[in-house]
Amino acid sequence: MHILVTNDDGVHAPGLLALAQEMRKLGKVTVFAPDKNWSASGHVKTMERPLRVMETTLADGTSAFASDGAPSDCVALPLLGFIEEDIDLVVSGINPYANLGHDVTYSGTVTAAMEAVIAGVKGIAVSLNSPEGHKGPLDYSTAAIVARRVAEKVMTNGLPKDVVLNVNVPYLNEDDLAGYMITRQGLRVYRDALDARIDPRGRPYFWIGGEAPTGVFEDGTDFGALEDGYVSITPLQLDLTNYKAMDGLRKWEF
Repeated sequence: MHILVTNDDGVHAPGLLALAQEMRKLGKVTVFAPDKNWSASGHVKTMERPLRVMETTLADGTSAFASDGAPSDCVALPLLGFIEEDIDLVVSGINPYANLGHDVTYSGTVTAAMEAVIAGVKGIAVSLNSPEGHKGPLDYSTAAIVARRVAEKVMTNGLPKDVVLNVNVPYLNEDDLAGYMITRQGLRVYRDALDARIDPRGRPYFWIGGEAPTGVFEDGTDFGALEDGYVSITPLQLDLTNYKAMDGLRKWEF
């Protein structure tokens, strides 16, 4: 099996290294990731400038490819032929923060896995629900093991067409996990605020800030599963059509 490992935090992010090392237990791994942090970049594909790729070395001495493109580019380039060998699975992560609810539309981690599914390759996104305000290095070992186990199940059982798995892992030791739960997207509550300032030349500029987002912890959701110590596995579909709304809209007179 040939696995492509990518992320949105940059090729030298510790979560990527932990993921690649664990995926090597399943087969050949190619690491291809951005050369910088693209967090909250969403589904970006670079079309109006050339993309450059360079080889680099990870902290464990293994080789990797880095691109100046977005996370989706780092999946598209290998699948379009930069990597000649066929790729069986794309695993994106490990993101240092959970990607829950509406986060999936912003997340470069998730949309990199979506790029794989668009190309007809199985895709998994993996994120760690690290504690708010955590200081010092994060422990990605449990999330990496979870990623391997989910990847094994995907390759054994397959996935429905146009489905990407969004996996979120509690910040716990492996033995302390409550288990694995198939979940639906929960409701993310954003508390963004606009911070308007004036630069030294008298020109306005703006930051999007505010308090950290929260969520609604309902049973059966990604938020609820993490709160109860479960790994959350949410199957996301690429077809975003609201079929119920179509019936009402057809009654409109244009």
